[in-house]
Amino acid sequence: MMKIKLALSAAALAVAIAGCGDKKPAAQSGQGAEIKIGHVAPLTGGIAHLGKDNENGARLAIEEANASGAKIDGKDAKFALLAEDDQADPKVGTTVAQKLVDAKVVGVVGHLNSGTSIPASSIYNQAGIPVISGSATNPKLTEQGFKNQFRVVGRDDQQGPAIASYIASERKPKVVAVIDDATAYGEGIANEVEKTLKASKIQVLPREKGTDKTTDWKAILTKLRGRNPDAVFYGGMDATGGPLLKQGKELGMKAVFSFGDGACTDKMKELAGDAAEGLLCSQAGIPAQAASKKFLDAYKKKFNQDPILYSPFTYDAANLLIEAMKKANSSDPKKYLPELQKISYAGATGQIAFDEKGDRKDAEMTIFTMKGGKIEPIAVIKGGKTVTYDEFVKTMGK
Repeated sequence: MMKIKLALSAAALAVAIAGCGDKKPAAQSGQGAEIKIGHVAPLTGGIAHLGKDNENGARLAIEEANASGAKIDGKDAKFALLAEDDQADPKVGTTVAQKLVDAKVVGVVGHLNSGTSIPASSIYNQAGIPVISGSATNPKLTEQGFKNQFRVVGRDDQQGPAIASYIASERKPKVVAVIDDATAYGEGIANEVEKTLKASKIQVLPREKGTDKTTDWKAILTKLRGRNPDAVFYGGMDATGGPLLKQGKELGMKAVFSFGDGACTDKMKELAGDAAEGLLCSQAGIPAQAASKKFLDAYKKKFNQDPILYSPFTYDAANLLIEAMKKANSSDPKKYLPELQKISYAGATGQIAFDEKGDRKDAEMTIFTMKGGKIEPIAVIKGGKTVTYDEFVKTMGK
């Protein structure tokens, strides 16, 4: 009986060995391994619409790269987007950053918010993974000395002065109230606005603060109404800025309300109703509608809607990672990072190159107003010079 069992076992082993010999490698000849690129943004919560818009931009770039038949190191490159939700929460942001590192992504597009980008950046830096944000604007992100951190939008110390200078020159306020949501982004841009207004000899009232969850602003606004400001600036996102604006107008405040890029969206009309008409806001880059026709058409075809805010920038960010890999002929971060640092790339948002900190050179700032329920660009600021949006469009050849 034992001899029969041994004979059967030997036969089974022989079949197994033969079977193994017949198997083909998982990666066929000419095919490379999957190249994973991460994307992080809030996909749940009050600004999930902006997070999904960012993800859409990166996803479109990945799909186009796969369709183009790109080759890296002589093999067909197959890119995969690993999308994570950081809920706009710094703690969750670091958790998903580590998750992407553990998943062996070779690059990351994100995060959306400065408040999640900054703490996550040290994790990516330690792992040596290149990261490009299409929307985080707090200066600290690229002031940490990390050679793997980049952004394709301008900084708050460019954006804040842009919107503040526009308000000062066009509205000529004597007294301005400044409010922020106590996040890295909101407080950062509010600080820059306040600094610029004070330099213009405009009185700025003592700072008022909420949170990135505040929707009842009546106590703060009632206090400010008694000081009769000519303008109000809020550093925060549209989910909280909309209620702020609506309640301010309900209280009879005549001030012009202004915002940074986080609240520079059409959703302000939905959240604030008729009170949104005439608001002023800025974006750290060109308007979405000024992006390349190729991108706009492809985005509309793929997602059956127009881009909201920063998807042209996340599209460029993903393409920059891929282009650097092509130039280095490698998806190894150590090998393609030097190419990314010195890259000059014609993207959907214009020509892109980085300075030694990882910031975009010559980043534009755009001023918008709400007109007829839609955010419309009215001026573009580049290199300290302000031109009307119509004049800027002519220079873009649109």
